[in-house]
Amino acid sequence: MSEPLLSVNDVTVRFGGIVALNGVSIDVASGAIQAVIGPNGAGKSTLLNVVTGLYAASGGAISFAGKRIDGAPSHLVSRSGIARTFQNTELFGEMSAIENVMVGSDRHHSYGLGSAAVHDGRYRRRETEARREAQDLLALVGLQDQQDTAASALPFGSQRRLEIARALATRPRLLLLDEPAAGLRAAEVEDLTRILLALRVERGLTILVIDHVMALVMAISDRISVLNFGRKIADGDPDSVRKSPAVIKAYLGEKAAHAFSA
Repeated sequence: MSEPLLSVNDVTVRFGGIVALNGVSIDVASGAIQAVIGPNGAGKSTLLNVVTGLYAASGGAISFAGKRIDGAPSHLVSRSGIARTFQNTELFGEMSAIENVMVGSDRHHSYGLGSAAVHDGRYRRRETEARREAQDLLALVGLQDQQDTAASALPFGSQRRLEIARALATRPRLLLLDEPAAGLRAAEVEDLTRILLALRVERGLTILVIDHVMALVMAISDRISVLNFGRKIADGDPDSVRKSPAVIKAYLGEKAAHAFSA
């Protein structure tokens, strides 16, 4: 069996006396789409935050592409090939859609201070490259006709897709999505499903997604991990997780679990 692209091994995260993650282990295979689900407060966003260096692990280890990344600052985690989106959209509202995406690709199209000051040939070439790449990414998420629209003027569903395009501009190997379908209408969830499946097929991207929208989770996931009160309570393919009494109990309570077992 090949080594997982992302390995979270026995990770614990404490905030004072609160244990947000308690010995959680999750492996994400290269090229897979994996979901992490669980009730509110289960520790899902904490998991993404500790992987991306926003939170420090109190114990355990995190490896990406065979190298330890726990304890690394966020910018180095990003440079290693991990990108993410957030529950609340974090766009530059007054900037256009294409400018937001170009920000994400900035380090891949570098030029010196002198070139920037005089707008010489190197500057113009790099800006042209960045704009073309951003246009391709906007087309990938269905926003090619809104590239000049201010991010704040886009509908909510389009803002969600713009965040994905900006994350992709960093050229990641692993994309972490924190509730990308939250607040979307059914048709928008279907569009998002198609986009994420296309990213895996066309770009070979590995995706780890957190969401409460089961229509999305079940349609895209090769594997699902379930957290509850900071612990992993289930892990497997969508069908086995769907039928797990522990998962049903976590979501619906003791009575539902008993009813399932009857």
